[in-house]
Amino acid sequence: MNFHYHLLINRAAGSGNGQKVADKMLPIFDQYRATYSVYYSEYPGHDAELAEQLAKATLVPWTTENQETLTTFPLLVIVGGDGTLHQVLNTFYQLDLEFPVAYVPAGSGNDFARGIGLSRNTEQAVTNLLNTTEPREINLLTYQEQVTDTKGVLVNNLGIGLDAAIVHATNHSATKERLNKYNLGSLSYILSILRVFFTQKGFPILVDVGGKTINFEKAFLCTTTNHPYFGGGVAIAPTAEAFKPTIDFVVVERINLFKIIWIVILLLQKKQLKSKNFHHFTTSKLRIVSTTPQFGQADGEDIAPQSFDLQFGTKNQSFWCQTKK
Repeated sequence: MNFHYHLLINRAAGSGNGQKVADKMLPIFDQYRATYSVYYSEYPGHDAELAEQLAKATLVPWTTENQETLTTFPLLVIVGGDGTLHQVLNTFYQLDLEFPVAYVPAGSGNDFARGIGLSRNTEQAVTNLLNTTEPREINLLTYQEQVTDTKGVLVNNLGIGLDAAIVHATNHSATKERLNKYNLGSLSYILSILRVFFTQKGFPILVDVGGKTINFEKAFLCTTTNHPYFGGGVAIAPTAEAFKPTIDFVVVERINLFKIIWIVILLLQKKQLKSKNFHHFTTSKLRIVSTTPQFGQADGEDIAPQSFDLQFGTKNQSFWCQTKK
């Protein structure tokens, strides 16, 4: 079967890294004499608009019938950061449509690519893509929030508390835009960590893990994920695996500074499970209730302070990729 590649490119991803990745990858497509069309995301939310247009007019599911009848398959290639991938896949999820996608990472953190073992080297990622002939199933998380009656799909994680407050502080930092111009966006994130770390208070949550109810009186960080990484390479849940239909959930309690520093040291060594204040669960069914309003984040996108009643599930997504996993 032949393929026509529809390249959805977010040039602004990774503080302009999306454009650099595009400049590297397009000559490779030409070298392989691949047929392709290019769609550039021009403003916030444009990723979703382009994805919806392609979904309704161009893309088709990967079915046995289509494989047998189509001479050329239209394949969507997403070029951007985790936020770009999040926007596109949530567009399909809200439309209740299923399409295989390929992904060339061009963000600053690229946790999803790291989590599934996808090459973060542009040339290698594109070469692997062009030599792949069928998709592979990856496990994503779904969530439904009862308080605001919203739902979505996650490529990385959903957090309540510390990590969400850090994301909010970073996204709304007056210095972020200036630092991004000099490729110092990560410094803005570090400054936000230092500012938020000492102001984030513990908050109560009720968790239902596979039918077992657990109360945490002073949760500090609360993250649900489908692979090990968050925050640009921190292995918050080292045993999580994106190829299994499971949900990984991490809670860190609000404790004194010295114990927090000890957890950070263990975290860097991937030995955080040795701390009694670090709790990790793997399950197929999860509910989280937080009655005290907190910041939230879904794949790095802000959720304004609110109470939460979250239910999580899993779904398969076909990815056109060769991975190390």
